[in-house]
Amino acid sequence: MKDIQLLTTHEQLKVLSDPFRSQLLLRLMEKPMTGQQLSEVFNLSRARIHYHLKELEKNDLVHIVKKEEKNGIVQKFYQSVASGFVADRSLLPHPEEMSETVRQMMINMLERSQKRVLSAPEEALHDETGSQDPSEWKYLSGAFEFKATENDFKAWLKKYFSLMEQLSEIQKQNPSPDAKTYYFHSLGIQVDEPIFERKKPEDEN
Repeated sequence: MKDIQLLTTHEQLKVLSDPFRSQLLLRLMEKPMTGQQLSEVFNLSRARIHYHLKELEKNDLVHIVKKEEKNGIVQKFYQSVASGFVADRSLLPHPEEMSETVRQMMINMLERSQKRVLSAPEEALHDETGSQDPSEWKYLSGAFEFKATENDFKAWLKKYFSLMEQLSEIQKQNPSPDAKTYYFHSLGIQVDEPIFERKKPEDEN
């Protein structure tokens, strides 16, 4: 699976702007699955799942990564061709479709993350420290707003991805039997207006 795949056709944008297909693609970014497995996950008929899989496959968004025979039936395992997608410059004449595609992927990712939080073990959410310093907590949760130029944001983004890469490499180099799996979901996007208003108590002014 590639890290990033370029979207080069208008049809690819249209396919991914469909809420269900983007949801399907997110599942196939996680691991290979068959049409039968997906029909059970989404509680939909295999025929309907198959139709959407074929649309994704036809537009080079998913591919078959392995086949297994079970009870005389060949099962096809589909997976996303990449863990992320970005629109090519050639698609700039279609800004509405580009925006809708990104919006749907973000919304579906938020819904998927919500399910991961709901299924997290109790120990992951139980903080024994009682610390007011978030860096000492055993989970990451927060919402922030900052003023920044686009260049400021892009420069910080490079540092952020570098830090994530460092974290992903630690256990590869020095495996520990105590290592746990951590799930991250990050979202940073320009908004119309701020919603946070922070004021000091009057006795601190």
